Amino acid sequence: MLPPTKKNKTKTRILLADDHQLVRAGFRALLKQLPAVEVVAEAGDGREALHLFKKYRPDVVLIDIAMPKLNGLEAIARITRDFPNAMVIVVSMYAKQEYVVQAIQAGARGYLIKEDAVSELKVAIKTVTDGELYFSPHISKHLTQGDLEKISVRYDPLARLTSRQREILQLIAEGNNTKEIASLLNVSVKTVEAHRTQLMQRLGINDIPSLVRQAMRSGLVPSEGPM
Repeated sequence: MLPPTKKNKTKTRILLADDHQLVRAGFRALLKQLPAVEVVAEAGDGREALHLFKKYRPDVVLIDIAMPKLNGLEAIARITRDFPNAMVIVVSMYAKQEYVVQAIQAGARGYLIKEDAVSELKVAIKTVTDGELYFSPHISKHLTQGDLEKISVRYDPLARLTSRQREILQLIAEGNNTKEIASLLNVSVKTVEAHRTQLMQRLGINDIPSLVRQAMRSGLVPSEGPM
């Protein structure tokens, strides 16, 4: 993901994708009430959403499932295939578990029911930008263990890493510095630095404390307290 421009660096940049202009207008009005976000583009179909994502590189995409030319699920899959760190939230009128599972397996990080948008939109955006999955209350209370297992298989950030990168991530989270890791693995400092840079890019993380938190959330190292 490219960093936001200096002018808007404190704002979360949003792409809206829905084939109904009135729906987009409603979400745009809701988002205007949130000073920390900014709508940078709007799409009326899935293909346009792909084009605008590549053009603007938004922080978060709010996208419907049922859209012409290219449905939302396929658009999500293509966006997250090319940009693994893309943060996509499905915004749909459908609350069926199968849609939720398909959306997350396609690469979405959240699923918001449209009728919950007024009360939950801010929470949904903050949750996914904090690196967590978000589900509308209507959905989360009805997800079965089987659904959660299917979702967890798809949404495992560490699955993007090689075994050596996971090993280095664990050593970083355990408090080892670069020279210590190089010594433990019998490799050069430059090799460790290269792996660290690559794993940061794959996880969309830019600092060591965030790496440690991700390792704890993923169970790679034990958490010292509630995250």
